[in-house]
Amino acid sequence: MIIWIASYPKSGNTYVRSFLSSYYYSNKGKFDFELLLNIKQFPALSYSSKKAYTFLDAANNWIPNQKNFFNKDKFYFLKTHNSLEEYFGKKFTTSSETAGAIYIVRDPRNVILSMCNHYSLNLDEAYAKMVDNNSSLSFKTADSDYSNFTFLGKWSDHYWSWKNNISFKTLIIRYEDLRDNTHEEFKKILNFIEDLKGTKNNIDEKKMINSIDSTSFSNLKNKEKLYGFGESAFSKDGKSINFFNLGFKNRWEKLLSKEMSNKIKHEFINEFKDLNYE
Repeated sequence: MIIWIASYPKSGNTYVRSFLSSYYYSNKGKFDFELLLNIKQFPALSYSSKKAYTFLDAANNWIPNQKNFFNKDKFYFLKTHNSLEEYFGKKFTTSSETAGAIYIVRDPRNVILSMCNHYSLNLDEAYAKMVDNNSSLSFKTADSDYSNFTFLGKWSDHYWSWKNNISFKTLIIRYEDLRDNTHEEFKKILNFIEDLKGTKNNIDEKKMINSIDSTSFSNLKNKEKLYGFGESAFSKDGKSINFFNLGFKNRWEKLLSKEMSNKIKHEFINEFKDLNYE
């Protein structure tokens, strides 16, 4: 069964994934980038048994690929940026394949800044992507395979699709709470996972602290600087863009124009109220 680590892009997914890979797949909670290979992304070419010639083909293959690659008698962590909204009638997953999900949400005023850096977009382009009902992450391979198609949709719809899901248990985690109450939030995540597994093992406090310390933003940024990071993006002129850019120092209050800040707040006012963003 799958335990999803889900989020809209640039919302802290890799941070949580790094912590979980350190806690569950190392001996003492010491992080290394190779540990991330234990928690891969879906949809992906590596988890596809049938070529997808169109986006609709890819969506049609989502659940069959989950059934083919993931045994229901085991638990698997998977990272995804996919929305739970149906894509032309195609569900992303169901309770038959999924045990539960951890959904990380981040203030969209900071999301847009991170998107500009990661995807080499200007603010207007990033905003247009966040409000586009058909927004996606995808690229066609040399042999015309779209199996890695990820449906995003609008930022607000993405959030509600996971928040209002009743098919399986979903834990909502605010990125800002990971910053302000790191130990409490990661402990909440671990307890949620143990509950999903039905094991209810006691949390290894020392290993949890090691995992938190070794996946601090500064440590991840230094590791990327020294060794590189396979998930880094590239600019239009072919230069590598740091995946770990500002992290918790990405503060919209200092970096985002008042005009764009107000525009985002007006567009997502219901989500701001639900998430207690000012």
